[in-house]
Amino acid sequence: MAIPTTRSARQTTMDPPITLALPLAEPEPPADCGVCAALSVQRTDARGRGDLSKVSDLNVEIRNHHEPRPKRVR
Repeated sequence: MAIPTTRSARQTTMDPPITLALPLAEPEPPADCGVCAALSVQRTDARGRGDLSKVSDLNVEIRNHHEPRPKRVR
């Protein structure tokens, strides 16, 4: 016994590919901020240990430590 095949009126397709932005450059700590300088030392130590997740976390902390700065123009 043959199984009847039916064609669905609904066509399915894949989503278009996502577009990712380039990673942000590492933030440079201001020269007059001891907290950012300490975070920068921790970032260097984490990179030396190969802990790139911690490096990323410290980059976020350095970026967010001060009042919001003007956004970069891309």
